[in-house]
Amino acid sequence: MASKDRKRWWVAGAVLAVLALWGVERSFFPTAESPRLLTAPVSVTDVEQTVLASGTIQPFKLVSVGAQASGRIVAMHVGLGDQVSKGQLVAEIDPSTQRNALQNAEAILAQDRAQRAARSAALRQADLVFKRAAATYAQRLTSRADYDAAEAAFDTAQAEVVAVDAQIRAAKIAVDLARVTLGYTKVIAPITGTVVAIVTPEGQTVNAVQTAPTIVKLADLETMTVKAQISEADVPHVHPGQSLYFTILGDPSHRYYAKLRAVEPAPESIAVDTATIPAATTKDTSSSAIYYNGLFDIPNPNHVLQPSMTAQVNIVLGEARAALSIPTAALGETGADGRRLVRVVDGKRGVESRWVRVGFNNTAVVQVLEGLKSNDTVVLGDSATVEAAEAAAKRSAGTT
Repeated sequence: MASKDRKRWWVAGAVLAVLALWGVERSFFPTAESPRLLTAPVSVTDVEQTVLASGTIQPFKLVSVGAQASGRIVAMHVGLGDQVSKGQLVAEIDPSTQRNALQNAEAILAQDRAQRAARSAALRQADLVFKRAAATYAQRLTSRADYDAAEAAFDTAQAEVVAVDAQIRAAKIAVDLARVTLGYTKVIAPITGTVVAIVTPEGQTVNAVQTAPTIVKLADLETMTVKAQISEADVPHVHPGQSLYFTILGDPSHRYYAKLRAVEPAPESIAVDTATIPAATTKDTSSSAIYYNGLFDIPNPNHVLQPSMTAQVNIVLGEARAALSIPTAALGETGADGRRLVRVVDGKRGVESRWVRVGFNNTAVVQVLEGLKSNDTVVLGDSATVEAAEAAAKRSAGTT
């Protein structure tokens, strides 16, 4: 009995030793699990390829209403945000100086007209004298000298009348100019629109000698124009007439649809005259991004779109409705014929490689033209690869 008990103890001890060794091995030398595949099914969706651009919303018509007369603004008849009609009185400038100038011009005109009446009387007198001299000279009753003197006096009187007539015309022009300048003291709205800025308030003095100072700015908010900055890399693919949509920061879920009206032929930087800029202040434009402005208009009946808002613009280059599509992350290398390598899960949970032909690509999903079916499942990666990429991204973020 003692020997059998000892035998049992030896067997139990051996089993316990084996179990202990297995536990140590599992603890310190864990077996590497095969990474799980990250997959996605082939789906049927709408795919569109777009060009992204950031734009600024501005009124289709924006007019700076300036003052063509100098003086103090004595009355401002509009306020910020007011709706004004074309021809409506916006502001008034003190007309004292311009009124005095008009009165002075009218006085000079009256003086010239009086002088013209005097010169006309002198001309009639000279004409009578010249006619009598001609008659008496013909009868040999007066000398040639008397005749020549009468003729010269008549010619002089005629010339003086012509000179006064010229003075009258100049005086009339001066009166008209003074009257127009007096009219400039009343600032009139040139368009129907909304007052979007009051640049010069009531009581301030304006000087219109060199430039016309701006009093208010009027904008027609019924139609807005978006100026979208298109990268030089995308400009060759963009042309007028293409469909587009945009959103604003205040309502990113709502899309506004329009068509591209024009693409400016040169970037805005071309308008800067570099010849007038010192060489030390000029920058090397070869290292800076170049953008071309794309223009399009959008109706704005409710005035939801306001000047200087930012628009996130998507210009549609092409689109496919109800197309087979897969995430772009599933795309592998590119073949010589342009096809892309894709890994597909087969029925036995194995993976096979296929070359597929793709179409529109919006960087999130890509259209599949051939090589896949709607019930296929493609491989995006595996858990180990994704975890390694996430760890690398975290390390990179920690070092920056």
